[in-house]
Amino acid sequence: MNRRVTIEDVARLAGVSRQTVSRAINNKGEISPLTLNRVMAAVEALDYRPSGVARGLATQRTRTIGLIVPDITNPFFPEVARGVQDVARGNGYSVFLCNTDESPREELQALQSLAAQPVDGIILFGSRISDDDLIAFTDRYHPLVVLNRFLQRPGVSLILVDNQRGAKLAVDYLADQRHAAIGLLAGPVTSPSSAQRVEGYRQAMAAHGLPVDENWILPGPPTIEGGYEAARLLLAGHPQITALFAYNDLRAWGAIQACQELGRRVPHQCTIIGFDDIRLAAMVSPSLTSVRVDKYYLGQQAMSRLLNMLEEPEATFPPIQVGVELVMRESAPA
Repeated sequence: MNRRVTIEDVARLAGVSRQTVSRAINNKGEISPLTLNRVMAAVEALDYRPSGVARGLATQRTRTIGLIVPDITNPFFPEVARGVQDVARGNGYSVFLCNTDESPREELQALQSLAAQPVDGIILFGSRISDDDLIAFTDRYHPLVVLNRFLQRPGVSLILVDNQRGAKLAVDYLADQRHAAIGLLAGPVTSPSSAQRVEGYRQAMAAHGLPVDENWILPGPPTIEGGYEAARLLLAGHPQITALFAYNDLRAWGAIQACQELGRRVPHQCTIIGFDDIRLAAMVSPSLTSVRVDKYYLGQQAMSRLLNMLEEPEATFPPIQVGVELVMRESAPA
């Protein structure tokens, strides 16, 4: 096995000190153009790659960031992760991806593990931990970019999807189609995004003069299985429900399966709308009407904001607002 090329090898070939090589590689200190050219020629000749640890000691940067998501098997998050990684790679950063399986305890452990590495910053999507735990963490670590948490703390920047408006778009459409009994397959009780969508649902129902029966709001896991179980319970227990709005597309797909088993045709006997508009939404049968969020853009914006925070650690940045739109398909045709 070939021996790893070291900084001492570069210094020896260039005829300079180890410190001079370090200054040249990290662009620090005064170095004559002639010396810089000799060092870089030696780097190229030896195909030298500085170790991340050594570079971190010199620059106080590890060129790594952490990305935490609640469920990497949910098709929403790979698109987000791709947006983060593409911007990170283009700026010389690597990404550590952590999956928490929707567990607040796992999320807190992931935050603490990334901070101990240490990474240069963390992007937290789909957070499930309590406000108290998140605030306590931000008191010890930053910068941090967080999705859909209303948190004003130094070293924390926010990305806010317009969840309330998305819910209103769905309910407005259903009300305009003369649906009066609209069930809500809400998300996890620990999800801030779900709470925002529930609030949008309530506001839209009230605006249309429609009753909100608390028994028509059923939270649960953001999975196909969770949507299936919730839809069966709602439709069996409340047959007057003619439309369902789901926290995400996976719960909506589960609702479609439940309708098929119960003999309720979609959309004629039960209209269904999801949220996120993941790529497979157009591929299922019937194809799914959904509130679209640009997931790749979310990832891009999160990483770009983190880079800005690293460059200006004392600056305060406004939240990034991300809009939504209703995409019409077969499960709720126009």
